[in-house]
This record gives sequence, structure tokens and C-alpha cells, in this order.
Amino acid sequence: MNILILGGGGREHALAWAALQNPKCDKLIVAPGNAGIAEIATCAALDPCDAPAVLSLCEEEAVDLVIVGPEAPLAAGVADRLREAGFAVFGPSAEAARLEASKAFTKEICDACGAPTAGWARFSDAQAARAHIRAQGAPIVVKADGLAAGKGVVVAETVEEAEAAVAAMFGGAHGTAGAAVVIEEFLPGEEASFFVLVDGETVLPIGTAQDHKRIGEGDTGPNTGGMGAYSPAPVMTPEIEARALDEIVRPVVAEMARRGTPYSGVLYAGLMIADGAPQLVEFNVRFGDPEAQVLMLRLGAQALDLMHAVAEGRLAGCRVNWSDDHAITVVMAAEGYPGAYRKGAPIGGLGDLPEDSFHQCFHAGTARAGGRFVSAGGRVLNLTARGATLAEAAERAYAMVRAVDWPGGVWRADIGWRALGGRRAR
Repeated sequence: MNILILGGGGREHALAWAALQNPKCDKLIVAPGNAGIAEIATCAALDPCDAPAVLSLCEEEAVDLVIVGPEAPLAAGVADRLREAGFAVFGPSAEAARLEASKAFTKEICDACGAPTAGWARFSDAQAARAHIRAQGAPIVVKADGLAAGKGVVVAETVEEAEAAVAAMFGGAHGTAGAAVVIEEFLPGEEASFFVLVDGETVLPIGTAQDHKRIGEGDTGPNTGGMGAYSPAPVMTPEIEARALDEIVRPVVAEMARRGTPYSGVLYAGLMIADGAPQLVEFNVRFGDPEAQVLMLRLGAQALDLMHAVAEGRLAGCRVNWSDDHAITVVMAAEGYPGAYRKGAPIGGLGDLPEDSFHQCFHAGTARAGGRFVSAGGRVLNLTARGATLAEAAERAYAMVRAVDWPGGVWRADIGWRALGGRRAR
């Protein structure tokens, strides 16, 4: 089977690694990929949002399955164009991708099917948004309505902080994503990520995770695209998982089908858990990053079979074969991230890292220069490990972190701290 993965970050490196574990994978192309992905697959230098270019590549390479990694190509309708041309695609249509592309659309779907979520209001006028914040008080949540690369959410502790977030979003901090904002009530509890596969009708849970969005230890400081993650999420008990399926996921999937826009792909539900009850924070229409890294290390070769089944609408006969292992990933970022950061810093020691079913270094933002790896993004490396316990997985992952020779790299030493009883790596 010839496979094309669209994207070029750590998530796509993890998807590529999992696909290559499966003997059904004959040829693997990643577009555009990155320097780490180029070590294991063919990289094609094209824009994954350029539907004609993607279609041309699929035809030239006789691609059997396209796996869309990021949200932007989905929102741009690339999956639609490929399906119209007869290609099997893992990823939702542009209309179904509105579950991530528009926060307000998701809220409307939840209201229509009765899925529990925070109270909300949408504003396209900054003055009206500020008046609403003053009336509601803080804490309160301000979100850019559109796609903002995981950075368009501010959990404001004060009215002043919320008003500043509104000013930044309407001022262009997130481009067109902030042309409108959604303001939500603050939900107390513990956050977790719940991943399911959907082929339009069948819903198959494939795992849980918890990530660390804040740059600072103890989950402090500004939000990032994610500084680390671990799987499974202890807070997602079988009872809570069943409630999330029955009260949130299945009603939303049914409502999408009722509207004539059936959902197909991975559906990532960000949940807030309080008093044993899940509420929806938001949906994502792709694997999380860095959650994909821990999920793929746990799923391995079967990930390709499951994604292929989704693309062909035959998920009903599939099952997930989980081990009891845990996985954790630690993000190494460039100093200054999520603000201004320097590119081009040399990174050593990567060739000496263990690479097996228990250890993987997934590249997120690297390039090649002068025969060596250099930093080429904000989040640069994902050191990922698996173990019989989360503590064992963390020990392995942090041993890899410490073996990387990158003086300009920054990382959190407390990934998984809640599940590990507050333990840090240092």
C-alpha cells in the first residue's frame, strides 16, 4: 500500500513511524515532512493545503491512502477534493471539520443535541465582548472562533486579562481566526483528551491522554501548542469514558449525520471532568500534537489498519488491542518559545538515542544544515517513551532528554506531574 501523510510536525512523524510498523505499508510519502521524517520516509516539498498539488502527487505516486495530519488542510477542503477524485482519505470533510474550525459551530451542535458544555456567547464586536465580560466576571474563557494553531484560548483569571485577550484577538494576534471570539463560562475540574475514530456511523474509542499546554512547570505561564503529554489519562475511568461516549460523542456524531455532513476521521474531544461528569471544552478534528506521539507509541502497527478502515467505511468490524503500557512525551522547544525564538541552533546527540518500540525521538521542527540537525521551529523535538508504568515511561523519556546536546533547548521537568504525585524529573 502506498501512503501519503500530509503535514510536517511531530504528530506526522509519529503517524509515519506507526505506519511503517505495519507490513502493509509499501511506500510512505510525507508532505512536506521535516528533517527527522526524511530519515524514515520520502518527503515531498508541497503545501498540504494546496489541493491541486496534493491531488497531482497522489496520481503520480498511485497513492492508496491519504492521512491528513493538521487541521488546516481539512478546513481548506483538501479531503473533499481527494475523495471526489476517488482516493481513500483519513480525515473529515471541510463541512465536518467546522467542529474545530469554528468554536461557535461546535457550540451550536452541542446545543442541538444536548451535549454538556460551557455556557457561551459569540461576538464580532470588541465593545460588546468587553461588556459581556464585565457582566459575567472572572474567571472566564476567551477563544478565537477560528483556527489558531492551538494558541487561541485564554483562561482569564481577571476581567482585565479577559479584556486584554479580546483586544489582542480583534487586533489580529491570530489573524482571521480572531475576527470573532467565543466567550465561555469557566469550567472547574481536570482536563483530559478523549480520542475516537468515526467512519460516519461507527464510533470506536482509541485512547485517552492528558497534555500540558502551559510553558512553565506546574502548568504556569502562557499557553503553547503543547509541552508534553501522557497516556492513558487516569481521570478517564471506564465510567467517565462511557458517559463521554453516550452524552457527548455519539450525540454529536448523530447530529452531524442528521445534518447531512457525516463525520469521518479521528475526533478528539477535550473534556473537563468534575464530580465524575464530563463536559466538552472543545473538539479537534485531527490527532493532537503532542498527544499523537504517545497514542502512536501505544498503538503501533494497528494504527494504520484502523485509519484505513475509517477511510473505507468499515470500522464496525474493528477492535483496538491495547497493552497495559503507559507512554509519555516531553517536548524540547527553542528558548523564547512561545514568543520570539532563534532558529538554526545545532542539535547533537540524536544519533545516540535509543530507537525501538519503547523509545522514539519524533521531530517537530528540525532542518538539516552542514550535515547536522538544527532547530527550525518553536517546538523542535518530542522525546517519547513507553513503560509498564507511567513512572518507568517518564524515566526513559527524561533520560533521552538529558542525552540531547542542545544548550538552547528548553523543556519542562514535570510532565505527568499530577499522575505521578507531583514528581519532577530533576
